[in-house]
Amino acid sequence: MTQEHLPASIAGAVDLSALAARHARAADPEQAAGGGAAPAAPGVVISIGDADLNTLVELSSRVPVIIAIVAEWSEPSQQLMPVLERLVQAQRGKLVLAKVDGERSPQIVQAFQSQSVPTVAAIIGGRPAPLFTGSLPEDQLQDMLAQVLEFAAQQGVTGSVPMADTAEGEEAAEPAPAPVPPLHQEAYDAIDAGDYPTGIAAFEKAIAQNPRDAEAVAGLAQVRLLARLHGRSADEIREAAAAAPTEIDAQMLVADLDLSGGHVEDAFLRMLDLIGSLQGDEKQDARLRLLDLFEIVGHDDARVAAARKRLTTLLY
Repeated sequence: MTQEHLPASIAGAVDLSALAARHARAADPEQAAGGGAAPAAPGVVISIGDADLNTLVELSSRVPVIIAIVAEWSEPSQQLMPVLERLVQAQRGKLVLAKVDGERSPQIVQAFQSQSVPTVAAIIGGRPAPLFTGSLPEDQLQDMLAQVLEFAAQQGVTGSVPMADTAEGEEAAEPAPAPVPPLHQEAYDAIDAGDYPTGIAAFEKAIAQNPRDAEAVAGLAQVRLLARLHGRSADEIREAAAAAPTEIDAQMLVADLDLSGGHVEDAFLRMLDLIGSLQGDEKQDARLRLLDLFEIVGHDDARVAAARKRLTTLLY
């Protein structure tokens, strides 16, 4: 991976922070679904499972997180992890390495579209980005981590986590965030359990109680996307769309897939082209789907502003 490729990859990633917003849990490696032995440096190298992803996304607003999806039987995983752990520990809390057992964490595997192990990605400010698959030499790993830190600094993500040997008197951990609203918590718990209909219902109830609850609106858009993609492979979705180019739902599902993988512009372009070809109720349905995608990416994103401008020309 070249130095110029990494920032472009990260900059193109979809913002997941709305789904994880203030959904704080203590990061306990022993209780994670994919948990194994205690990490060498608690808080810096951890083992996580599906239930911990939201907490990790929130952590990425303070410190860059490296996700490593691995398997015990994978020789490249065994070669990669000791070196990657040592290099992350050498950053003294400026990076967090989260190890994921790919066989025990299907939601994380799907979220990062991992096709093989090891798969390594970054999360910076709630935005995931693929880094590489397989194993890399140590010098290339060092370069990659330096690029992640450089890009994180450009995004204002410059915090750190305490190392295991933090001495008394050193900077303490940040205070716990404010409590999550009950309906939001209900939705997050349902999402963690893979119960997307319950998550949708909880967010819809929160919005009915407070139509200005922007966090619930964004969360609802995200869990709807997760529900649409659940149980479908990327190949299945793309093959179905190619076989039925006039099938609206099939085309919109590819846009969902693109957005989930960080290909925001591709998702928007597909939806805008689709809207331009439709009339009546079908056009309205596609417009509403695109508005959901806008909520997921965030209204302050320049790509949303550009797509919204084109959408206006298509509608009037």
